[in-house]
Amino acid sequence: MKDKTKMNDMSVPRSRRSDDGLGPNSDIGAKLRAFYGAVQDQPIPDKFLDLLEKLDQVEQASKRKGG
Repeated sequence: MKDKTKMNDMSVPRSRRSDDGLGPNSDIGAKLRAFYGAVQDQPIPDKFLDLLEKLDQVEQASKRKGG
């Protein structure tokens, strides 16, 4: 069995931002913000836009029929 103090010495210290209000979750929060930003910058797929357009057409037809 390995000594816990040796294992703790081998761990890489993480830099934490205490001013962001996340405390020990600051690394997770930073990674989530970066991931969300990357996803947010991606364009909406054409397939999804086509589906939204079809939905709009069905809703308009429904309103005209007797909504």
